[in-house]
Amino acid sequence: MMKTFVRFYIVVVVAFAILTACGGGPALAVDAEGEELEMQYASLLTLRQCDGYVYVQIRNPWDSTAVLHSYVLVDREEELPRRLPQGDVVRTPLENSVVYTMVHCGLIDELGAFEGIRGVCDLRYNDIDKVRNGVRSGRIRDLGEGLNPNIEDIIDMGPDAILLSPFQNDGGYGRLGKLGIPIVECADYMETSALGRAEWMKFYGRLYGRGDFADSLFNQVALRYDSLRRMAATVEERPSVVTDLKYGAVWYVPGGNSTTGHLLVDAGADYVFKETPESGNLALAPEAVFDRAIDAQFWLIRYNQATEKTYDELAQEYANYANLRAFQHRNVYACNTESTPFYREAPFHPDRLLEDYIEIFHPGLLKGHKNRYYKKIEP
Repeated sequence: MMKTFVRFYIVVVVAFAILTACGGGPALAVDAEGEELEMQYASLLTLRQCDGYVYVQIRNPWDSTAVLHSYVLVDREEELPRRLPQGDVVRTPLENSVVYTMVHCGLIDELGAFEGIRGVCDLRYNDIDKVRNGVRSGRIRDLGEGLNPNIEDIIDMGPDAILLSPFQNDGGYGRLGKLGIPIVECADYMETSALGRAEWMKFYGRLYGRGDFADSLFNQVALRYDSLRRMAATVEERPSVVTDLKYGAVWYVPGGNSTTGHLLVDAGADYVFKETPESGNLALAPEAVFDRAIDAQFWLIRYNQATEKTYDELAQEYANYANLRAFQHRNVYACNTESTPFYREAPFHPDRLLEDYIEIFHPGLLKGHKNRYYKKIEP
């Protein structure tokens, strides 16, 4: 589809902060006018190539009438334009960034921009060897827990930007939000389609000077995903499936409008919570899950431990698991996230996860496929 030039206007209701360009003088708030970059699946993200910058808008996932954040991406080798739209100015490509999550570290590495990562949070959840080696060598800083990062170390390193995942009603970012460092809110996980989330790589690619590569990579992912989806759409029977495990008194399951919910349907399955409207997880009482899941033909679980899950272990954790039809028929498939790259890959390569799902629900449909993440628990 040919890209068209689209003009849109942003009403500035307050005076725009004064920005000092290399040539001197203030940068004035203006309308962002330029070529809108086609987003095929992402519903929360808008990219516009303007004269001298890329303008980015993120729609608020929790309030469709509001903008969560706006960014103005300007090449660090160029002078700052004197007239810019309202938004946080980010000099690109990022060379000294803080990246909170493993999934975004993995994508940035795949885009060929790993050297731009100079700080991480929540290292205990990050199993990327290059990140851990970078921390050991001192090239990458371990900045502590994401909910309580080491502000002094962040100030000391003076990053170009901080990439983190926003949460609803989190009350802002405290001291972190007052440092004057651009905070890139990675709301990709709130997209309602797997390809919608994956398409955010176009934004991250432009942050790190790898926009063309990111566009090409996404096109490959989308083509493969769509081919698999169309293949699964031809099946006559759609087996029922429930997912995940109980934690304490709560059983979290994906909402019907979540990326996982859509993935299961695209794989030719009948997801037992497909009719729920939520795009995130549902926090349900175990009894509520059993009401719908007791007769589900498949049960998919994820866990993180050194050993492989067994049926005996599941029954010991929660005796009622043994009442599930999928448990009784030994039709439980598990993903051990300690030994598989599930969290590193699946968000931006949903095609790989879709392949696993199709092989589980419709074995033989994919000739010669060997599952990457999920495998059947041995009887």
